[in-house]
Amino acid sequence: MNLYLRYILPTCCVLYFLFLIIIRAWDVRRQIGKNPVLLTFSDDLHGLIGKYFGIWMTLLCAYTVAYCIYPNGYHYFLPIDYLNINAIKIFGLVILAASLVGTYMAQGNMKKSWRVGIDEQQKTELVTTGIFSYSRNPIYAGMLASVIGLFMVTPNGFTLLLMVAGYLLIQVQVRVEEDFLLKMHGQLYTNYKASVRRFV
Repeated sequence: MNLYLRYILPTCCVLYFLFLIIIRAWDVRRQIGKNPVLLTFSDDLHGLIGKYFGIWMTLLCAYTVAYCIYPNGYHYFLPIDYLNINAIKIFGLVILAASLVGTYMAQGNMKKSWRVGIDEQQKTELVTTGIFSYSRNPIYAGMLASVIGLFMVTPNGFTLLLMVAGYLLIQVQVRVEEDFLLKMHGQLYTNYKASVRRFV
């Protein structure tokens, strides 16, 4: 199983970046005429979160590359041996695949409203249909699912740290975006927030 994971994990990483960032950003940019990736590194809370998200994503990618290139170094990541079971790994792979598909569908559901970060220059439509009728933040829910899946596939201290850090970052980012959406959409967002859960 571990031999296959050396190829599966980097493939998942490439697919995530290709479909969920590069292709999606290109498609939305083509529709709206500007870059939808709006993460800043300013000195406010939004910029701080952007910096930490960048570090977090870099560590995720570096980990998958290290796992692929130097599998014998896995013991340096503090393995949690009692979770190192094939059934758990397989379930983790299912979660990884489901998170990729679910996140891609949620992004497609947003159409031209999809952004990475907060767009203060252009008012976007509040999307409340499709997957967004069940979750206010299905993309972030997919991101959380992906790091949970990664932890299950390679249970160790480092992936546990990435999972906890990702959870905390997403919780903060979601609340920043909720405040922004409330200012932008007012009562419409208040009604939506009251009827649909934050994640699931």
